[in-house]
Amino acid sequence: MTQVLTHLSEAITTNVDVNQERYIETSHRIHNNPEIGNEEFFASEELTNLLHEEGFAVERDVAGHKTAFVARYKSTKPGPSIAFLAEYDALPGIGHACGHNIIGTMSVAAAISLSKVVDEVGGEAVVFGTPAEEGGPNGSAKGSFVKHGLVEGIDAAMMIHPQGVTNLTSPSLAVDPLDFEFIGAAAHAAATPEKGINALDAVIQLFNGINALRQHVTSDVRIHGIITHGGDAPNIVPEYAKARFFIRAATRKGLNEVTKRVKAIAEGAALATGAKLNIIAFQNEVDNLLLNDTFNAVFKDIIEELGEKVADGRDGIGSTDAGNISQVVPTIHPYIKIGPDDLVPHTIAFREAAKSEKGDEALIKGAKALALTALRLITEPDLLDAIKTEFNQKKADEAE
Repeated sequence: MTQVLTHLSEAITTNVDVNQERYIETSHRIHNNPEIGNEEFFASEELTNLLHEEGFAVERDVAGHKTAFVARYKSTKPGPSIAFLAEYDALPGIGHACGHNIIGTMSVAAAISLSKVVDEVGGEAVVFGTPAEEGGPNGSAKGSFVKHGLVEGIDAAMMIHPQGVTNLTSPSLAVDPLDFEFIGAAAHAAATPEKGINALDAVIQLFNGINALRQHVTSDVRIHGIITHGGDAPNIVPEYAKARFFIRAATRKGLNEVTKRVKAIAEGAALATGAKLNIIAFQNEVDNLLLNDTFNAVFKDIIEELGEKVADGRDGIGSTDAGNISQVVPTIHPYIKIGPDDLVPHTIAFREAAKSEKGDEALIKGAKALALTALRLITEPDLLDAIKTEFNQKKADEAE
C-alpha cells in the first residue's frame, strides 16, 4: 500500500471511529422504532439527517416511495460514482429481525467516511435509501430505483448484510410476486348452486396445477403461496377468492419461463370454473444477484485485514432486491457476523443480535470495509475496469 493510500485509508477508519457512538445510537434508535416497508419515516429521517449534516445533497421521496432517498457528495475532481445501498425496513410483528437497522446506518457511515477523502482522490459517494426490501405492497424499492433510472451513472454498488457468519456475496433467486384474483358469482350453496360460479374452486385448481408442475421444473425453482381470501360462508358459493404466490428461480430468464407456465395454469383454472381472472404484480419483481468474483475478492482482502474470518459458502438461498441493482452495475452483497454461527434471520434471536455489542461491532467494522473497498475502486482504475469487464461478461453469459 502506497503512503498516500495508507493516509487515505487511515482517514476513513479514523472518521468511522470518531463517530462510532453516533452511528451506534442511530442504529439503536431505528431498532427501537421498527417500521414496515414504505412506512419507514423515522428511519429515513434519521439517516438523511446524518447525511445532510455531513454536506451531502439529499433528495427525498424518490422513485415512487415516500421514504426513499438519494444522497450525494461529489468531488470537484472527476472519478467513479460509488453507491452504498441502505435498507431500513422492519418485519411485520417481529421488528428488526433482519438487521436492517445495521444495514442502513452502516451504508450511511461508509459514505460519510468516504466523503472525507473524495475531494482529494475524486469521484462521488452516493447513498441509495431503498425502502421495503422485505416486500409488501409497492415493495422491493431497488427495483423502482432501476426503473426510474436512478442507477444510471453509478460505477459500482455495495452493501453488507448482518448474518451468523461472515460470507462473501452468494447466489440469490429471482422472484415474481403475484396475486391471482378470481371473480365468480354468488349463490345459495344448497338451494341454487347451479347459479353460482365458485371462485374458490379456481384457486384450488390453481394450487393443484402448480403442484403438478413441480415435478417438471428444475431444482432451483421454488413456488410457494397462500390463500388470502377463500369466501365468506360455507352456504354461499364464493364469488371472490385470491391467492398470493412467490415464484422463484436462479435466473430472471429461467423465472420468466416458469412464471409463464404458472400464469397458464391460472388461466386454465379460470376457464374450467367460469371465473374471471386478474393477475396482479403487488410489488416489484426481484432479480437474481449477478456475482462478480473480482469485486468479491477486493472486499475479502479488506474485511480480512480488519480481522474478520470469511467462511466458505453459505447455507440456504433466498432473494434480495439488491439483485436488481446487480443486473445494472457491478454489485456486492456480502455478510458480516453479528452473533453465533447458527443465528437464523427473521427470528427473535436475530432481532436481539441486531442491537447487541457484537452487532454494534459489525456495524463499525462493516462501514470501514465498505468505504475502504470503495477507495480501492476509485484509486485503482485498472481494478474497476476489471470488475466492469467481468460484469459485462457475466451479463452476456446469463443472457444466452
